[in-house]
Amino acid sequence: MYRVRVRSVPPVVLALRRFPNPRLTGIGAGLFASLTMFVLACVDRLLFDSSELVYGLLFLPVSALTALWVRPADLVTAPISVPIAFAVGVFPISGGSEGFGGQVMGLVTALAVHAGWLYGGTLIAGLIASVRKVRQMRARRRYVLAQGRGGAPAPAPASERAPRSAASASAAAAAAAKPVRAGAGGAGAVARRPQRP
Repeated sequence: MYRVRVRSVPPVVLALRRFPNPRLTGIGAGLFASLTMFVLACVDRLLFDSSELVYGLLFLPVSALTALWVRPADLVTAPISVPIAFAVGVFPISGGSEGFGGQVMGLVTALAVHAGWLYGGTLIAGLIASVRKVRQMRARRRYVLAQGRGGAPAPAPASERAPRSAASASAAAAAAAKPVRAGAGGAGAVARRPQRP
């Protein structure tokens, strides 16, 4: 008698399965990341006095969630939308002077100072998107192989195909041997049998 082993699922996996799992489009993922980073930057400015460490640490999980929640057809947009979201979110904590030029210079300076966090979040989003793409390609390849094995009927062996071709050849010869009535439309027309009185 055989015992079937039931693999227990780790509690971390169970906890992750309880999280929401939306599927955002490319634009939706970009809007999610941008709005989230902007709100987090405002909270950082109010509570932590525009701390770059807090903003950078909050940017990493937002990058991961953006790459996890984007739909498979738009995976390539995740590493693109994450840096845009970082630039949108860093605006409240950039600390530029008065005027448009001062704000732009403050934003450019903040982006240069926080470049490590920007590269880190973009790298995380790129890695997650790449892993998801590879898994999607493997699943598609397995599906195609499974369809090829079970979906299409196998071709008949040559021994089975030979009698069919012989039978069709004899049927064609019998049809060609039937007499043709004169004036009934050429050599291809088959003569009818005369009716008995």
